[in-house]
Order: sequence, then structure tokens, then C-alpha cells
Amino acid sequence: MVFDYTNPMNKIYISQLAYTETIEYFAGSNYQLNIIGRDKSSYSMAYAAELIKPAENVDFAISCHPDIMYCHLKNGKVYHGDQAQLGSVYPGDIIYNACSTGKYFIHNLKYTAVPLLKEVQSLGLIPINVSQGYTKCSIAVVSKKAIITYDKGIITSLRDHAPDVKILQIRPGHICLPGYDTGFIGGTCGKVGNSVVFNGDLSAHPDFSEIKDFIMSENLDCVWFETGQLTDIGSIIEEY
Repeated sequence: MVFDYTNPMNKIYISQLAYTETIEYFAGSNYQLNIIGRDKSSYSMAYAAELIKPAENVDFAISCHPDIMYCHLKNGKVYHGDQAQLGSVYPGDIIYNACSTGKYFIHNLKYTAVPLLKEVQSLGLIPINVSQGYTKCSIAVVSKKAIITYDKGIITSLRDHAPDVKILQIRPGHICLPGYDTGFIGGTCGKVGNSVVFNGDLSAHPDFSEIKDFIMSENLDCVWFETGQLTDIGSIIEEY
């Protein structure tokens, strides 16, 4: 497929570390692919995709992760962080790694980038503070009223401050993140259109049935690819 960039279309931000099948899923649809990576000879050439430079100031293992640089806020609006403001170690690398349901903005607000917080305020999002700095990594947003996470601190904060949000609590682990002991459910996926798309074999996760049923209960499709282990690639982000 060759994209016509003169016509507006929804954008997908995805890591070059995603499985080929995951990227091809979007390449076969009417999306403008924006791939964060270093290898200009592969995906960017094959699918006429835009190649975005990785973050230089963070750990190499997460430098191609979209949720380190971009934050989806509401109604297709995505905040583009300034890479130069990222730090090499925590908490400098999590200043944009916040999670928005479209109503609530969830993050360790002590470390959220000030310009991002100003945008949150202008959009009328309700901020909720949590101790987990890698908030987007830790939360899979299914809809404005439904999320998936294993993080007990996030669950407690949402139950206290966002009782209208349905939460599926899953067990930790069972997710690959090269360079780390484990990855996180939010980093494996993204809501795109009417589907929640996972990078890797969701069916191998011990909570697969609960995850799939939870997503389908929100009238969404659940998409995954049985070509490799469920892997954290820093979220899949749609902008429109």
C-alpha cells in the first residue's frame, strides 16, 4: 500500500520494535504510519511510512517507545513532548508517560511535564495522582470508562477518585520487555478505531479470557498476533 499524504488520515505511532505482523495490520488499513526507529531500510521503505527519530536521552531499551514521547489526551488529540526535556534516568524519562481515559488524566503529577499539565487543564481533564511514574505503560485504556492494569496503587487511586471507571485487575508479569525483567500491559497495546490491538500473543497470557471478555464488553474487538510473546513496545497511539 502507498499512502497519499496529501489527504488527512488518522496517524499511528508505533515502535519499530513491534512485530512485523502488528505493523502490517496497520499498513493494510487507511492509516499514516509513524514508526519510531533507526532502520530506514525496513518498515519506512516498505510501507511509505514516516520514520521518527528515537529519544536520545533515555535508556536505549525504551528509546523507540511512543509513550515516552507522546501522550494521547482525548478525542484523538495527542501531546507531542519535547525530546530534549527527557532525562536519562527516572523520573526524567517519565515526564510524558501519563495515561488519559479521555476524562481522567492519571500520572505521578509531581513529575509530569509542566506544558503537558497546562494542556490537560485546557482540555478539562481531571488529574489523578498515582505513585507509578510509568503510568501509560501500566494501563491499557479500553474506553473512557474501562481500563486494565495490575498496579494496585493505580487501582486504589482510581477507586477513590474515579469510581465510574471499570477496572480489570490482572496478574503482573507474563509480558516481555527486552532489557528488563518484565513489561507492562499498557505498553503492549493501543485502542485504534473500534479495536484494542496487542503486539504479540495475548492468548498465552494467563488472564487472556478475562482480558478479551472485558474488551468485548465495551463493544470493541480484541486483536492479537500469535507470532511471538506478548511484548511491551511502549503503546500503540492513534492521533486524529
